[in-house]
Amino acid sequence: MTVDTSATENFHAGELSAQERWGTPGLWDRARAQQLLWSGIPDVFHARIEAAPFFFLSTAGADGSCDCSFKGGGPGLVRMLAEDRMAFSDIDGNGAFMSLGNIMENPHVGLLLIDFNDGTRLRVNGRARIIEGTAAAELFAEAPRAVLVDIDLVVPNCNRNVPRLVPAT
Repeated sequence: MTVDTSATENFHAGELSAQERWGTPGLWDRARAQQLLWSGIPDVFHARIEAAPFFFLSTAGADGSCDCSFKGGGPGLVRMLAEDRMAFSDIDGNGAFMSLGNIMENPHVGLLLIDFNDGTRLRVNGRARIIEGTAAAELFAEAPRAVLVDIDLVVPNCNRNVPRLVPAT
């Protein structure tokens, strides 16, 4: 995995402005960026991600209109293909295809994976594309479609403020 080494290269002008405005520009020095901003997901997290029963997906259309959705389906919903590539199955839902429609217009996506047992969180930003038919079935036998995500940036967040949840029985 390659680690981004220049703190300011990891943030756009708005983020840098906010850091300056609210007094945290020094917080994101080179050392912190190396530790907390990744360009891929280390192998140690792969099994945990593949066992996740759900995640949250954010997408935006060509005009910037945002959508955030819950993606569930139980363990096996996500597959790690490499440190910098993952895939998730598209399970039929309400038929609106808001997330997939946005991906068709704008490939930029954000995934939020949370383990409510210990509060571990990973924010994954990348570029997505939809695959169908045999290509999707090779990854997820039952899925009519799947989404491949080339990972650009991973932010492992601390577990502070994440509640411990008990699954419903």
